[in-house]
Amino acid sequence: MVDHLPAMPRKGRGAVANATGRYESEQRYAVDDGWQLPEDNSLPVLKTTVGIDAAKSIISRNSSPDLPFDQSINPYKGCEHGCIYCYARPTHAYLGLSPGLDFETRLFAKPNAPDLLKKELRKPSYQCKSIMLGANTDPYQPIERDHKITRDILKVLSDFNHPVSITTKSDLVLRDLDILTDMAARNLVSVAVSVTTLDGKLARAMEPRAPRPDKRLAALEGLNANGIPTTVLASPMIPFLNDWELERILEASSNAGAEAAHYILLRLPLELREMFAEWLETHTPGKANHVLNQLRESRNGTLYISDFSTRMQGTGTHADLLAKRFRLASKRHGLNSAKDGKYDLDTSRFIVPPDVGDQLELL
Repeated sequence: MVDHLPAMPRKGRGAVANATGRYESEQRYAVDDGWQLPEDNSLPVLKTTVGIDAAKSIISRNSSPDLPFDQSINPYKGCEHGCIYCYARPTHAYLGLSPGLDFETRLFAKPNAPDLLKKELRKPSYQCKSIMLGANTDPYQPIERDHKITRDILKVLSDFNHPVSITTKSDLVLRDLDILTDMAARNLVSVAVSVTTLDGKLARAMEPRAPRPDKRLAALEGLNANGIPTTVLASPMIPFLNDWELERILEASSNAGAEAAHYILLRLPLELREMFAEWLETHTPGKANHVLNQLRESRNGTLYISDFSTRMQGTGTHADLLAKRFRLASKRHGLNSAKDGKYDLDTSRFIVPPDVGDQLELL
C-alpha cells in the first residue's frame, strides 16, 4: 500500500494542501514517487494561472436576511490573496477544482463583465438597487492590476449613476480614486476595507498575498481624504488567534478615517473546516485545539452552523462577550454613530445613458 505524503505549506500560499473538491468521484492524494525533495525540504513554487470565464450574466442576487445587499458582482472566480479562512473557497468545487491551492492559483477572469452589466442595466425591467462589488472574491486582488475589470465595471456604474458598495483587502482601490471620488460626490459609493490583524507576521501566514495591514490602513486614509465613506471589517475574528486585537483594529481604523465598523466570527462551511484545522496544525500547533474548541462552543458544539440568525456572530459566552466588546469599542472610537454604520446610497439618480446607435429623442 502506498503511503500518502503529509501536506506541506508552500511559500506565498495560504492553503496547506489541495484536497479534491466535494463533487468529484475520485479522491486524489500526493504520494512518494521516490524522488527526494531539495535539502531545504521546499516544494516547487506554484504559479498563478488565469483562465477566462465566459459568463452569460454578471449580477448575482440573494435573499439572505443577514446580508446588507441583494445584488452583487464578482469580476473574478478564485482569489490570489490566499486567505486561509475565506468562506468563498468551497465555491471552487463547482468548477471541478479544489477549494485548497486551486482556489488561489487557478483563477478565472470575466472580461465581458462590463458589457454584460450594461445590457442588464438597460433592461426595461431592471430596478435599481445598490450593488456589492466583491461579495465573494476580492475585486482588487493582484490580477486586477493587469485585467482592470473592476475599474471598467466602476466606469459603467458611474455612467448609469448606479450606487455600489465595495469590499476589499487591497490598497489597489486607491488607483480608482478618480472614479470613486466623482461617485462619492453623488452619494453613489462606499468602501469597506478588511483589516483582520495588525500583526504582519500573522497576516503573512493567514493572508499571504494580500497587502500588509499598514497598507490597508493607508487605503482607509486615502479614501477618507477624498470624501469616500469607509467602513472597517474586523473579520473574521478567530478565538485565541486575532480576537484579542479587536479593539486595537477598531482604534487604528478610526484613526485612519473609518466611519463605520463590522465584524464576523470565523465561518467554516464545507471543506473549509478541515482546511482551516490543517492550517492551524501547520502554523500554530500549540493553539489549534484551543481555537477549534472555542469555535465549537460558539457554534452549538460543531464547527459551523449555517442558520441565518447566528452564522455571522455565533452564540454562547465567548460570542456574547465579543459582541459586547465590539459595541463598546465602536462607541469609544466614534464608529457606527450615524445610521448604525449603514450608508444609504442614492438610487434615485439612476439613468440609462444613450448608447451608440440609439435614435435621439425629438425635442
